[in-house]
Amino acid sequence: MDLNCDMGESFGLYRFGDDAAIMPHINQANVACGFHASDPNHMRATVGLAKQYGVRVGAHVSLPDLAGFGRREMRIEREEMRDIILYQIGALSAFLKAAAMPLAHIKPHGALYGMAARERPIAEAIADAAAVYAVPVMGLAGTLHEEIYEARGVGFLAEFFADLDYSDEGALIITREHEPITPSTAATRALEAAQDKTLTSVSGKKIPLRAETICIHSDTPGAAANAKAIAAALSDIKPGGDLKPTKAK
Repeated sequence: MDLNCDMGESFGLYRFGDDAAIMPHINQANVACGFHASDPNHMRATVGLAKQYGVRVGAHVSLPDLAGFGRREMRIEREEMRDIILYQIGALSAFLKAAAMPLAHIKPHGALYGMAARERPIAEAIADAAAVYAVPVMGLAGTLHEEIYEARGVGFLAEFFADLDYSDEGALIITREHEPITPSTAATRALEAAQDKTLTSVSGKKIPLRAETICIHSDTPGAAANAKAIAAALSDIKPGGDLKPTKAK
């Protein structure tokens, strides 16, 4: 099970998240492309940091909502949405090319992520852009993410969020701000997803889960400690999903 993080979200003089402390513990970096956060200098720096630690880089694309951090819904037609996404990927791709790194995937951000899970034209627009770069898209299993990305043949990476809550129906609860969780809670949720293939809803209901990668957010308070705890927990799982035997002291 991979661990990914939404990051590279600082902008100008404003700093969001401790990317340097998070990067050593993750496998995939979803780098903001300028429409909800980031700028050219921070994109370059985040790509460089990912290269230093051998972390795969994906484009974290958003609605054009810098003031709202991409967490406000907007009405945009499919063709315009495709072009907005391509524009953002193009910016990040320039820095990846300069660093001799490939684009590994695409991940919608915030409101765009939620809209694509339930609105066909938006999911199709994302698939249109992914087809240009021939890379998979991260999303939620059992939603239009999975249905459309797989039908279009662009590839789909099922994702679980260790630092967000889920409803009793298994739907992700997307909030404007992320509440802090303890590292032990983050690790427990990750182990449940990786070993048991389940998640626990806000009311304690166990829900079947399919996921290939676990996400945390760099703007969640304590994200670096959460990343370290999850990475340590996942490293204790042997192939097949069981915990590795504890070594004798």
